[in-house]
Amino acid sequence: MTQEQVAHYIEQEKLFSVNEKILVALSGGADSVALLRILLSEGYHCEAAHCNFSLRNEESDGDETFVRQLCQSLKIKLHTIRFDTQKYAAEKHLSIEMAARELRYEWFAKIKEENHCSVIAVAHHQDDSVETMLLNLIRGTGINGLLGIRPKNGDIVRPLLCVGRNEVIAYLKEIGQSYVTDSTNLQDEYKRNKIRLNVLPLLQEINPSVKESMILTGNHLNEAAKVYAHGIEEGKRRVLSNEGIHIEDLLKEPSPQSLLHEILSPMGFNSAQVEDVLHSLNGQAGKEFTSKEWRIIKDRELLLIQPLNEKQEDTPPTLTMEERAYTPDFIIPREKEWACFDADKLQQPLSIRKWKTGDVFVPFGMKGKKLVSDYLTDRKFSRLKKEQQWILCSGKEIAWLIGERTDNRFRVEKNTQHIILINSKE
Repeated sequence: MTQEQVAHYIEQEKLFSVNEKILVALSGGADSVALLRILLSEGYHCEAAHCNFSLRNEESDGDETFVRQLCQSLKIKLHTIRFDTQKYAAEKHLSIEMAARELRYEWFAKIKEENHCSVIAVAHHQDDSVETMLLNLIRGTGINGLLGIRPKNGDIVRPLLCVGRNEVIAYLKEIGQSYVTDSTNLQDEYKRNKIRLNVLPLLQEINPSVKESMILTGNHLNEAAKVYAHGIEEGKRRVLSNEGIHIEDLLKEPSPQSLLHEILSPMGFNSAQVEDVLHSLNGQAGKEFTSKEWRIIKDRELLLIQPLNEKQEDTPPTLTMEERAYTPDFIIPREKEWACFDADKLQQPLSIRKWKTGDVFVPFGMKGKKLVSDYLTDRKFSRLKKEQQWILCSGKEIAWLIGERTDNRFRVEKNTQHIILINSKE
């Protein structure tokens, strides 16, 4: 029955077709061996990929030998690789589990492309899905974490999710196929194994059908998740712009925290950070939050979003300057990309720099000095726009907030004889 179930599931979920080449992740354990045998029996063109993680010494080498002999007997192509997993984990500051996961999936993707395979088939089954649900529940998760393992994620497919571990073992016994047993699966050192060996047996004492109940719950939640995802996408369209998140619109949403979480979590912000961002919405502008790759800045009306690796505009604007005699009939340009000064009032050479805290100037048309920071705030500049403001200096004095406003002390007057006309337009 197992083979027919899997064949029907592949067709139902549209995982791949018989005309495609499948790369099977083959550890040598019962699940992966059963997957390979079923796919070959159903007429699929398969190649296998085996990772030796060098974690169990002779046992790891024995697994590799078994896989080689199996693929030779089945006459299919085998790709193998050996990793120094412990070294990689130490270098990347990862757990052994996460290090092995990164190594194998990166390598699988490479082999898939090089050998023109359509998908990578991995041997997760129903029991793995139940364990994942419990693991996510223990860690803390949203609705997506309670769905269990999905049958398809990009080019990763899982044809065995329709059967459980016992059915897999029974199938192998029926066809007389041997397999290897990873001794670490019989230990409770790792979290998943603790759930498998300790937590699930306790739950089965309460409800012998707990696995089936959880799979059914996951299916129900999958339907609810579709409605949730649709609502989230609609919410994103209402609150997001090219600059960031509109705070007023966000606060009008039915659940601002859920929507904010779905926007920020893919950028690496955890639940605690999302909550901190939410609490900042009614506070003063200027607070900043960062993940590994992004930063969020609380502005007056927006949550500004910017990649951390995005190069700041440190190249000053290109200015063109022209000096000429001043005549009364000359019309001074009023566009912001132009500045016109009394040449005799300027101290050469002129210089360009970013503005800094404490800078003051006399805005054109005014008499008193004003902090540049106050001027930019009054002009409702965002934090990011403030950071990108350049100034033109005459000696130590600011002559122009480039592209914004000139300084009144260098203005053209009736007795001006020569002017300098500057353009910042690229």
